[in-house]
Amino acid sequence: MLIPRTCLVALLASFIFGSAYAEETGAQTSQLADLLGSDADPAFARAIAPRAFVFPQDHGPHPEFRNEWWYVTGNLDNEDGERFGFELTIFRFALTPSVSASKSAWRTNQVYIAHLAVTDADNKRFYVAQRYSRGAAGLAGAQAKPFRVWIDDWEMAGKAETGTWHLIADDEDFGIDLELRALKPPVLNGIDGLSQKSADPSNASYYYSITRLQTEGSLRIGENDYTVSGLSWLDREWSTSALAADQVGWDWFALQLDDGSELMIYGLRLENGTRDPASAGTFVSANGVTTHLAYDDVEISVLEEWSSPEGGSYPSRWLLRVPRFGLELNVTPVISDQELFTTVRYWEGAVDVTGEHELRPVEGRGYVELTGYAEE
Repeated sequence: MLIPRTCLVALLASFIFGSAYAEETGAQTSQLADLLGSDADPAFARAIAPRAFVFPQDHGPHPEFRNEWWYVTGNLDNEDGERFGFELTIFRFALTPSVSASKSAWRTNQVYIAHLAVTDADNKRFYVAQRYSRGAAGLAGAQAKPFRVWIDDWEMAGKAETGTWHLIADDEDFGIDLELRALKPPVLNGIDGLSQKSADPSNASYYYSITRLQTEGSLRIGENDYTVSGLSWLDREWSTSALAADQVGWDWFALQLDDGSELMIYGLRLENGTRDPASAGTFVSANGVTTHLAYDDVEISVLEEWSSPEGGSYPSRWLLRVPRFGLELNVTPVISDQELFTTVRYWEGAVDVTGEHELRPVEGRGYVELTGYAEE
């Protein structure tokens, strides 16, 4: 029989986080380390060694791994210069390494969760919605050919012949309908796409990005429809274990500079508040040359903090320095409150960038994600 959605969330929490957690919290928030930690069935595949990436096939799912996500963020403007940010993320979680022998149409070991968020910078408003479903009976799923990942009528779909992506997600109060065209090819993060997350080699993911996508389409807030354009960023990861037991979250920066270059940094945070030596990043030059950045290549200084009305605080302005590329960047949220209360509580928002690149002034935009700061 069809399980009601509220029960499905509790079931998902019970499978992934443990029944005691689900009963205690009602599945409203989670500890990220529990979700992405190393305590997984050994029958799941793991990211242990570099692999050959093949596109567009690898845009599709990798169900032999416990979890993966399709992550798109972007900064957009309408014809009147009004500023917006957006995030559409679809997560896939495998509850078990294999599917049971049942012949039921509802039989699946896959659960999907999607987050949609829009930042209205001019009016200082932030909108969030979430959906979740089992990967069965057409309710949710992912496929490589033709590429499509969806939950209900929210979806990302790609056209290999044109290299474009179509994003559509409509909630009661807001929505997006966007066409994305890659201006640069996929970038392999880490070492040839293997992104190490701790000293333990089993804590790693396969990770690539498309760092600059021209974006056109429409965005809706309430009864107002806006024709928008700008730049987006795609992040793709799949793994079975991505965090060590002593890691509580990460700070992720994806920045697009007006000189045509991009910078991605992730700082993995330990329980004592320091940055794990496995923290890393990628610099992409204007002509598409990529360079892996190790822990010692990057300096992250927190300049301000923001206190959530619901408790807890987050970094809220940063100075990033990458001396080997002459980068010194000030990163500032377009509005302070871009906190999501979903299955996982985290901060993800649009930011502005000013600073220098090889002693030349530079500006830019981007997105920052902060996890593990205010979890309940």
